[in-house]
Amino acid sequence: MAHRGIRGLIRLCLATALAGTWPLSAQAQETLSWLLRDLPPITIFAGPQKDQGVLDKLLPILSERLPEYRHEVIHVNRARGIQILRTPSLTCDPSLLWTAERAQYTAFSALAFVVVSNGVAVRRSQQPTMAPFIVEGQFDLQAFLGAHTARIGAIAERSYSPAVDEQLKDADPHTLALHYGNDALGSLLQMQRLGRLEAVLGYWPEIRYHAMQQGIDTQDLMFYPIKGSAPYQRIHIGCSDTPQGRQAMARINQVLGGIPQQQLQQSYASWLDPLMREHYLRDNPSFFQPSPEP
Repeated sequence: MAHRGIRGLIRLCLATALAGTWPLSAQAQETLSWLLRDLPPITIFAGPQKDQGVLDKLLPILSERLPEYRHEVIHVNRARGIQILRTPSLTCDPSLLWTAERAQYTAFSALAFVVVSNGVAVRRSQQPTMAPFIVEGQFDLQAFLGAHTARIGAIAERSYSPAVDEQLKDADPHTLALHYGNDALGSLLQMQRLGRLEAVLGYWPEIRYHAMQQGIDTQDLMFYPIKGSAPYQRIHIGCSDTPQGRQAMARINQVLGGIPQQQLQQSYASWLDPLMREHYLRDNPSFFQPSPEP
């Protein structure tokens, strides 16, 4: 019963309220808690497009095909989600990048879906200042961090890919601004608008969404892929690395294998710029080929 007590304490300590609960199956024995972040277009918490994200559509399918669990959704920010995954609880995050550090405390699923990689958003008015770091349409993050002449914003505890994380790890705090809040990206974009940051890290569809929510004209923003980064990132489901979490992951992998990917890919692609969408859909056949990741 100890692990159930811990789960209860975790839920009491959450800064945000329980977002929703799926029906309890007659056979359900345990509660599987899904940790969701506000990450448009993957998950959307509020506004006219609430619950229209890619994962908003996937999670009900997973819950229906995992009737042995009672499913609940808890809204967290990235830092809090990672903290909970580290505890001995039956919790899963459906939108995780694999990293070697996370693999020490997380059981990862097979590939769930693929997104266009993170990049850097720069205001058009700042392009002359940023020009030395933009090479052949890509942003040289390492050169930027080494120059110590401007600031870039990022979300605390988020992985931007192992390669980018390594560059950020030893960045000067006067150059890298980390935000821990629930509306971290929106706050970073406002800091950029006010001239307190010159660049912001993130996914382009997510940046555009939050910019519009903040009243920022997306035409004033330029987005650049990060030099040396792969064009796409593989997203996994991750559960706490406990006996209960590993058992749930075995079932999740069984379910993932039977879910057609085309619907998820089309749903995500609809949020992309026309050129990005064309490339993403063109490259779809290669996404689920074997890779070094688990």
